[in-house]
Amino acid sequence: MPALNTWIPGWGQLTPAQQTRLSEAARPRAFSAGELIHNGDADCVGLLLVKSGRLRVFILSEDGREITLYRLLPGEICLFSASCMMPQIAFAVTVTAEAPSEVLVLPPDVYKAVMAESAPLANFTNELIAARFSDVMWLIEQILWKSFDRRLAAFLLAEAKLEHSATLHLTHEAIANHMGTAREVVTRMLRYF
Repeated sequence: MPALNTWIPGWGQLTPAQQTRLSEAARPRAFSAGELIHNGDADCVGLLLVKSGRLRVFILSEDGREITLYRLLPGEICLFSASCMMPQIAFAVTVTAEAPSEVLVLPPDVYKAVMAESAPLANFTNELIAARFSDVMWLIEQILWKSFDRRLAAFLLAEAKLEHSATLHLTHEAIANHMGTAREVVTRMLRYF
């Protein structure tokens, strides 16, 4: 059984039966870089507990444009891949693996059942939802109030830090997808840097 206490801070406050139910339901999965993990409203994979690698959570517009909402690193949880257990949240996100990744998948029905009988788990879930919405609100503020050149510079610095390298291997299209803009806009702006 996997040790879920790494991801769930109030693990010790769950009953042994609740811990067992969650641990036995968790299924290890491996994903290749670029592999689709969760496809918006089309599926309800469950909670993704990242063991290794990196996941990208983004939204996709009707015309095919993407914008990265946030990324998930080892030790983090993707709750919106189980959005079917939260009908009041109409938030269709797509999740892909940016790097080869190993995750534990917690089925939404099991998690929801344990959450219904455990105040600490419900509180943790609410905190996680609030943190992710805070990430999204920060992104909206950046888009609305920060010039594109500053957003692009901040993105490139964040990428360099994430990759632990001053050299980035990204296409203009990939940058545009992360930033929710057109490739041409990225190309034009990079000429000025």
